[in-house]
Amino acid sequence: MKPKDIERISKALGDPNRLRIIQEVKKNTCSTQCSHIVDMLDLAQPSVSHHIKQLIDAGLLIAQKDGRNISYSIDKEVLGEYISFLNHLKE
Repeated sequence: MKPKDIERISKALGDPNRLRIIQEVKKNTCSTQCSHIVDMLDLAQPSVSHHIKQLIDAGLLIAQKDGRNISYSIDKEVLGEYISFLNHLKE
């Protein structure tokens, strides 16, 4: 994982709302839709969309379009590489 990727992910996870989005998406075994996240966070839809875009740009979320709906899931490979990087820091 490149230093720029680490920086982008760290910045994305630095916001409490984005952390809550990641936790909610992880909690659901199936993909999560934006409307569910809007209800959970009690934020305006444009704000949630902005947070989701930051998480997608960081590589943490995958967007899957299904007709008019878009569902989100965690990119476990990217998250695993990030966690591995953090684990190496404590050695």
